[in-house]
Amino acid sequence: MTDVLRRGRASLAFSFFAQGATFALLVTRIPAIQDRYGVSDGLLPVFLAAVPILAGVGSVTTEQLVKRIRPSVLLRWSQPVVLLALLGVGSGDSMAELAVSLGAFGLGVGALDASMNMLGVSLQRSYGRSIMLSFHAAYSLGGIVGASLAWAGAHWHLALWVSYLPVVAVLLPAAFVGSRWYVDGDASGGEAEGAEGGPLVFKLLLPLCLVMTFAYIGDSTVSNWSAKYLKDVLGSSEQVATVPYNVYMVMCLVGRGIGDLGVRRFGAVAVVRLGAVVAALGFAVVAVAPGAWVGMLGFTLLGLGLCVLVPQTFAAAGRLFPGASDTAIARLNVFNYVGFLIGSPLVGALGDAWSYRGAMLVPMVLVLVTLVYARSFAPSADRYGDGHERARTADVGRGSNGL
Repeated sequence: MTDVLRRGRASLAFSFFAQGATFALLVTRIPAIQDRYGVSDGLLPVFLAAVPILAGVGSVTTEQLVKRIRPSVLLRWSQPVVLLALLGVGSGDSMAELAVSLGAFGLGVGALDASMNMLGVSLQRSYGRSIMLSFHAAYSLGGIVGASLAWAGAHWHLALWVSYLPVVAVLLPAAFVGSRWYVDGDASGGEAEGAEGGPLVFKLLLPLCLVMTFAYIGDSTVSNWSAKYLKDVLGSSEQVATVPYNVYMVMCLVGRGIGDLGVRRFGAVAVVRLGAVVAALGFAVVAVAPGAWVGMLGFTLLGLGLCVLVPQTFAAAGRLFPGASDTAIARLNVFNYVGFLIGSPLVGALGDAWSYRGAMLVPMVLVLVTLVYARSFAPSADRYGDGHERARTADVGRGSNGL
């Protein structure tokens, strides 16, 4: 394996890590952000919904931009935008400043998520074996670090800008310097091979879009409702109620850390099926749990099961459209935000109208539907990952040392 690929993989993994930390620092300090700007409970959902909506816009825009600009260039400049927007959220004083900062954050995240996964898929193609889960493991590690830093800031009652400034000061220059080693693949921004146009491409991509949506409905259920569920439904203390999300993130890190080995040994279809079954079992355990510790077991299973679905969905899109993987990934990435927008309100509405135990069965069923589409993750015989993954490739992509 060439040094170009190794440096490209390491620099991209750091980008995933930085984004995981950045996003965690934002979402885990939402109460502090609400207090700083005096955002009412009625207005807060509007601000929170605006971020994934704008991220979807950013992802769609990226689909068009990569026809003219390399994904490495978009990633190089979108990551600083996201980091500076985070600092803006922590430093502003007025509602208008918050709106501008969150707007920039959302647009930047859409471009960042799409371009990161574009580079990840092209690198995996160059490696000739599954490495996509390792990038998302770096994201999970970043999320754990970011959430820990956020906890420390809240524990010591630090101002938001005091919590954010050191992180931005470290990550921004490091990510920018590392960006000079990004490696672009040979995926084009056009339509898929053999496709007549966009509608046919989307029809072929639709099963993966549904899997992406279901995975993020499950993920947003954990991130938004795990603490409330343990405290209000299972009767835990407020301190114990903070544990499930951390357990979930740690198990995502573990599952993604070993997941590539599973894909290489058993194939993507088997790994996706196992992940869906384990995740559904996790939701079932949460729904019937008699107490907090059994509920914790359910969230542990959720982390192990859900963690493989999103990386493998991006990888499958790259295999399905080898001549247009950038376009496919940008479109697929939009359904990340669709799932995030649907998941939390869906569970909340069902919980209020019915019961939170019953509400947990809905994402359980949706995750099980993934089994219907598992064959979409199977590679063709003429593409990498067919059980005889090649050890290297002649095309290692273009280094991105310039614009």
